[in-house]
Amino acid sequence: MTASAVPLAPSPTLPWVSRLGIHGTRPALRTSVGTAEGTVTYADLARRVDDFAARLAGPRRLVQVEGRSTVDTVVGYLAAQTAGHVVLLVAPGEPAARLRETYRPDIVLDPAGGVEVVRETSDHLLHPDLALLLSTSGSTGSAKLVRLSAANLAANAEQITAALGVRPDDCAALTLPITYCYGLSVLHTHLAAGASLLLTDLSVVEDCFWRLFHAAGATTFPGVPHTFELLERSGFAERDLPSLRYVTQAGGRMEPERVRLFAELGRTRGWDLVVMYGQSEATARMTCLPPDLAAEHPDTVGVPVPGATIDVVDGEIVFRGPNVMLGYAEEPADLALGRTVFELRTGDLGELTDDGLVRVVGRRARFVKVLGHRIDLDALEGRLRSQGHDVRATGRDGLVVVACDVASAPARESLRRAAMRACGVPREAVRIVFVRDQPLLVSGKPDYSALLALACPAPAGEGPAPTGETDGRAVATLYGRLLQRDVEDEATFVSLGGDSLSYVEVSIRLEELLGRLPPNWHVTPVRDLELLRPDGKGRRRRGPATLLTRTTWRTMETSVWLRALAILLIVGTHAGLFALQGTANALLVIAGYQVARFQLVDPGRRRRARRLVGAAVRIAVPSLVVIVGAHLLGGYYETRNLFLANWVFGEQQLGPPWRFWFIEAMVVALVVVAAVNASRRVADLDRRHPFGLPLALTVAAFVLFRLPVLPLPVPRMQGSALVVLYLFLLGWALARVSTPAQKHLMTVFVIVTIGTFSFNPARDGLTIAFVLLMLWRPVTRVPSVLVPVVQVLAAASLYIYVIHWQALELLWGHPITAFAGSLASGLAYWWIWTRPVATAWGGLSQRIWQRVPGSWSPGHRATP
Repeated sequence: MTASAVPLAPSPTLPWVSRLGIHGTRPALRTSVGTAEGTVTYADLARRVDDFAARLAGPRRLVQVEGRSTVDTVVGYLAAQTAGHVVLLVAPGEPAARLRETYRPDIVLDPAGGVEVVRETSDHLLHPDLALLLSTSGSTGSAKLVRLSAANLAANAEQITAALGVRPDDCAALTLPITYCYGLSVLHTHLAAGASLLLTDLSVVEDCFWRLFHAAGATTFPGVPHTFELLERSGFAERDLPSLRYVTQAGGRMEPERVRLFAELGRTRGWDLVVMYGQSEATARMTCLPPDLAAEHPDTVGVPVPGATIDVVDGEIVFRGPNVMLGYAEEPADLALGRTVFELRTGDLGELTDDGLVRVVGRRARFVKVLGHRIDLDALEGRLRSQGHDVRATGRDGLVVVACDVASAPARESLRRAAMRACGVPREAVRIVFVRDQPLLVSGKPDYSALLALACPAPAGEGPAPTGETDGRAVATLYGRLLQRDVEDEATFVSLGGDSLSYVEVSIRLEELLGRLPPNWHVTPVRDLELLRPDGKGRRRRGPATLLTRTTWRTMETSVWLRALAILLIVGTHAGLFALQGTANALLVIAGYQVARFQLVDPGRRRRARRLVGAAVRIAVPSLVVIVGAHLLGGYYETRNLFLANWVFGEQQLGPPWRFWFIEAMVVALVVVAAVNASRRVADLDRRHPFGLPLALTVAAFVLFRLPVLPLPVPRMQGSALVVLYLFLLGWALARVSTPAQKHLMTVFVIVTIGTFSFNPARDGLTIAFVLLMLWRPVTRVPSVLVPVVQVLAAASLYIYVIHWQALELLWGHPITAFAGSLASGLAYWWIWTRPVATAWGGLSQRIWQRVPGSWSPGHRATP
């Protein structure tokens, strides 16, 4: 599913610079009433900008603008753009000093309007499209900068103007610094529209701010979540604001309850709340929630701004539009680069609602947002450690926590000031804790969740989670137990090595823990899943009606119960209990679907290949134990079966050697996909065309191997590994479907390609039904009483398939007994491999790795 907006074709010029003079005597900038500045008209502003630009005339250079929300800063910033220079916009103080040392600007403008010309000609090679450099983390002064073009800036200004309906008679009270992309966006949009801005450093809790707001006739103001916390505590609801037209919120997730509160307040007072979502990498704001939807959908951030689209790919929000940056700069040489980024992978996890609204559900990386500024906790930790402090840094939105070893701790206030300088946040947003020993995970890595719990203990009366797990770590404990891995807060099911063999039990246990299964749970960090726990950090309570519902129905991934149903139909058909063929083909599609979701989301191509080969081994080994045993002890099968090579050397007629065609097809498909994904070129294609690549591979495999177009060097049987390869690849393509158009296309493709597989309408129709149900209803509700049975059958399906042929050999002629005996033997075989064998293998592998000096323990599930 793709969220998109109406087309937009912005101009690459900067309208807030080129059209300054046309607005004449209209007010442009307003400051405190009674000061020397008072009101600056557009004519005055244009004259001052032109005069300042004349002082900056000369070759194109890099100009560092150290700014505050003042008239001098606005004039200097606009003058640098008028003169055609590249602007590095940064907050004054230590962040500015750090960036100046790294990027060596040619000209420096201080907050008071002073000019320091470092060199007359640039020391840098500046790309022609480059116009502005912004920090990726607000005011932290990180050396990593966002490279923006004039076209990016103009496009986003036009997008926001269209989305909000900015008018010439609007006046925005600029409560955010213009060195922050959100505040800068407000400046651009209002000057471009001929509207005015109220510049002030007063807080929204001060009466002076609201007197100034009244006097200026302000119609709007931007806020981050902390702004609205202050408003809620300072009596905003009782203020008489007749000129207020709308309020915007961005800079981090605001609690849905607070969104609904302000949306309803605005509705009664005659103004709108507009929730937005953005990143510096997309110039500023990327989505806009229509005000009339805020109360009904307070947990979403709306639809893309005009001219942009949003997809959710493997759980991550991917933004495309003319406002997407050129790329990053990490050193001066990068300023010569052109476009290196064509779509913005935000690092935020999200989903699209049925109404096409974007919902942000978490983050992949170790960042928190404080007052709209994104703080890189790893960078903060590294910076403080470089200053000699033995610290660990953690936090949550609105709070940075620094934990220091008490043996080497400086004074608490001294460390707090160092942290404040390092990340550029106010004192109240930094919390210092002293520890005798830094808490560690079993792996020896820092336990950031425990540190956060030390700084933010649970309120009295809130005991441990009802699961009996350690409060705040229930999901981590669950993952650790089922995947046998050390689990950190940033870990996901996929990053921990979870795959299509382990997801069944994990998904069901997780649904029990959370009360519902999030759509993208497999790529959602543990810390975000913890917040969804009932009566946990998320504090989501269940009333009697919800409890009643949970006792009778449970949500479950459709592919799980389809897998369980498929193995029942396969064994029942082979036992002669009934005749319902086609589900083995459906299992191949489901397998490809799950492999794409779990093994193919790892960003490292070599790791992807290794994981796929590992999955092939975990299928082949238990299968060969049965095949080789049956061959040696009972004379079953042929020598070629011992190498899973019947698909190569077998005869083109049905018989016992073809019993394990499904196993052969799975192993071949995994090896083929592993080889394909090991290629750097294919990895690049996969990033650029996540849906197009697997679809193209599916079409190629269907045409080359399934259709009788070319002669094959192997038997052309319906179960031959090459002939059915396209079914596995089809599952990969289905997992990458993200838009309604793609879903409809794949529906037609499934019906055409599978509907002609055997020309048996009943068989092919059953396969199609399984596949389309998984595509259109990936999560369904099932009776709770069936969940334990479905869980075991789905988890054991591979082992049941492998061994049921030998059970049937002993029980031919007794369909019911053969059916029950096959299932029982398969379940027993599954238990042996996943319990005693897995435990023994895990202990052996750990001993082997421990004997290798300097080795890295694989830490994978103890499954051979």
